[in-house]
Amino acid sequence: MSPSGESCPVKAPNEPMASRPSSSSALSKLNPLNYMPSNLSQSRASNQTVDLPVEREMSSIPRGDAERNWEYPSPQQMYNAMLRKGYDDTPQDAVESMVAVHNFLNEGAWAEIVEWERRFSRGLGYGWQACKWGEGGSMAGASMMSNQQEVPQPRLLRFQGKPNDMTPKARILQMLGQVYPSKFGGDPPFDRHDWYVQRELAKGQAREVRYVIDYYSGPPEPTGEPVFYLDVRPAVDGPTAAAERLMRWGGDVWYRASGASIGEPTSR
Repeated sequence: MSPSGESCPVKAPNEPMASRPSSSSALSKLNPLNYMPSNLSQSRASNQTVDLPVEREMSSIPRGDAERNWEYPSPQQMYNAMLRKGYDDTPQDAVESMVAVHNFLNEGAWAEIVEWERRFSRGLGYGWQACKWGEGGSMAGASMMSNQQEVPQPRLLRFQGKPNDMTPKARILQMLGQVYPSKFGGDPPFDRHDWYVQRELAKGQAREVRYVIDYYSGPPEPTGEPVFYLDVRPAVDGPTAAAERLMRWGGDVWYRASGASIGEPTSR
């Protein structure tokens, strides 16, 4: 089930998963970047029977408080963090794959945020010019505008995991699923994050923008690889965010209804 036309399906890296994520799974309880202490121990836990890697992986996500990117914790640090938070029922042999999958989902979520920022960080007028070509023509629209001033890179200020706090959109989709199960039926999101992003504006100014992310599980690939859907959008904290969401949805509807071709933007 794809929760919306804005959702981004991503296949997890080729790592075995112990089980399908659920609202009670360890995957939904702790994201590797959610308030993870930088000095978390790499030492082996007293009850640990499985060797876990201690190497850390650098993300592609710029920090808002430093001129460097966020760094993911090692599987050993992740396991120690789980124990500190009381998640002592996590299978030790599943920690490495959980870290790999969650890191992969973080990268996918950030790519979606960067696309939102590409369209709207320079204002609603520019955003509509990017959105009116629809989702199918978005890359063609990006090529069309490539000769203009480059969009400053956004930065991630902080994370907040809210696995037990369903977004209004997810609630609406669940209610619609009860009325129209053939179209909207499906499992609720297994996780929800709020990401606070520094949007770079003109003349060196910046503004904080909150994004909400719903994480859905999809049917696995024939090879058994898990598939996830990310529904990433700006939180409706004001009229600007509401207009951005309406433009992106409306632009795609307009593009499809007009029958235009994907190659059309580059001909302008």
